[in-house]
Formats: sequence, structure tokens, C-alpha cells
Amino acid sequence: MPQVNPSEVEQVLRRALSLPGSDSSDFDLNPDVPLPERRVLRPAGVLIAVDVSTPVAQVILTKRSARLKHHPGQISFPGGKQDPDDTDPRAASLREAQEEIGLPRDHVQVLGELPPHETVTGFLVHPVIGLVREPFHEVPEAGEVAEVFRVPFAHVTDPTRFRIEARRWQGRRRYYYTIPYGPYYIWGATGRILRALAERVTR
Repeated sequence: MPQVNPSEVEQVLRRALSLPGSDSSDFDLNPDVPLPERRVLRPAGVLIAVDVSTPVAQVILTKRSARLKHHPGQISFPGGKQDPDDTDPRAASLREAQEEIGLPRDHVQVLGELPPHETVTGFLVHPVIGLVREPFHEVPEAGEVAEVFRVPFAHVTDPTRFRIEARRWQGRRRYYYTIPYGPYYIWGATGRILRALAERVTR
């Protein structure tokens, strides 16, 4: 899709959020993978932070530290599991964004949420969409975030830029969405959530 003027992004996103839709999952492209019927998913929240303080609207993403035990070096949204002190996954996403990249909560105008996404690691992730209207001083959390970077909103909301790829996982071939950008290989839950957003924006 063409570049979106930052002044138009709110309208585009509000329309996308108003559309009906269903939950997504890391298993969407792998219907043959059996899932436990009584599995218990842990609530989590991620922030799809759309920066409209610059001439071109951009989505803020992070590259996880290579030293982390889970998903080292992968691309992700700011966010994480819901802690006991968080009122809901939305609160968790805002808290984690402040902790992970230094994004003040009062800099985020929350517009709504996409349907939840189930991950292979047992989380039910709530993707929260928010606008960032003012610049802020990025402070990557030491030991967890290796890099904070931005991808044009038009890039990650263009369905034609997504590819389906595969790799071996637990003895079988697992398929997933990717949307590469420069040196960044965006895939997994992040890629699937962005695909869900792209489908809504262009519907």
C-alpha cells in the first residue's frame, strides 16, 4: 500500500479495529498440529506502537537480546506477560513498553485491540494498538532489548509483502508468516499479528 500520511493513520486504524475478526494463532498455517483441549494460556499484552510524530508513520519494534533464554535475537513488539499488579493485558503492554524501550505511558493514545493471539509458548497475547504523537528518548532495557527500530506503517500493512516460510519444529514442518525489512527478519507471533493487522487495513 502507498505511504500513509500520519494525519490519516488514526482514521485507518479505527476503521480496521471496527471490522469483525477472529482470534489468531501460531498454528493458523499448521492445522495438523494437535493442541491440548484443556491447555491453560497465560495472558500477555503487546503494544503495536504507531509513531506519527515523524513525516512517515512507523511501527516501533524491538530486537531481543541474543542472551535471552527464550526467543533470543528475534523481532518483537514491546510487551510481555500480565503481572499481578497489571489490571489487564492492556496495562501490561503499556508498562512493558515503558520498561523495555522507555516509552512513557502518557505518550500513547490507545485506540483499541486486535483479537487475541495464541503462541506456541502458551500465552494468549492481546495486541494493543496505540498512536505515539510525540518523540521520546528511547532507552532499551539492558539485557533484554538489543535494539529499538522502526518499520514504515505502509510496509507492515501491505499483504503483498508477507511470505509463508517453514522450518522444522518438534519433528515436523511448521509454516509461518514473514515480512522481512532490511536486515530484520520479522516472523513468528509478531509476523502473524502484523498479518492480521494488514488484512484489516486493506479489507
